[in-house]
Amino acid sequence: MSMGQNREQLLAVTFVELADTLVAEFDVVDFLHRLADRCVRLLDVDAAGLMLADQRGSLRVVASSSEQARVVELFQLQHEEGPCLECFRTGLPVSEANLAAAGPRWPAFAPAALGAGFAAVQALPMRLRDEVIGAINLFTRTPGGLDETELRVGQAMADIATIGLLQERNFRHQEVLAEQLQGALNSRVAIEQAKGMLAERLRLDMARAFELLRGQARAQNRRLAELASAVADGSEDVTRWQDVLRSRSGRS
Repeated sequence: MSMGQNREQLLAVTFVELADTLVAEFDVVDFLHRLADRCVRLLDVDAAGLMLADQRGSLRVVASSSEQARVVELFQLQHEEGPCLECFRTGLPVSEANLAAAGPRWPAFAPAALGAGFAAVQALPMRLRDEVIGAINLFTRTPGGLDETELRVGQAMADIATIGLLQERNFRHQEVLAEQLQGALNSRVAIEQAKGMLAERLRLDMARAFELLRGQARAQNRRLAELASAVADGSEDVTRWQDVLRSRSGRS
């Protein structure tokens, strides 16, 4: 099978996964991280970050494909400046093909993104008609914008994910999307704590710590946030996870 066929197959699987939210034990956190990861795999980008609005309408970082992307996304919020914020406020895509020349546009964000190794950025709205619930940031390490085909694919993924989240809310009448998203946002605290503990105890970088946490959540058939809380409060014995790391090292 050619690379083109592999990409088309992954794209089809991704669209099905993003649309399939009407399932028991739907995990918003894992859903959003899968969206960030698939953006990197399917588009010509090096990293992706995802922000969603909380109950007060303020953006919060909820998922990222790399630690560098997460840090840059947080920087945007701290300085109230950057493409994701513009995209969320306007409901329109925001593009910057050369961050080295974007100082006048984003005097704080542009140097920070460059310092993290990114040279260009594209933000896409998570929007259904007039309702904007968040935005996706796509980063590349070389200057230049996405071509029209990739922009359409990226926006299609954002649109399907938005529809999936909104239809999940409508299906479960007792739940409100804002409350569900707030739960996902709150779970980030436990996830970040768990990542830090795993990194320290197992001598991993933050990216590998998160990969291990996600893998164990799936292996144990548990929600990511639930397992992260167990790691953070010490009720989950992570010393046995060292065997998982050894087995992976043995296969590499």
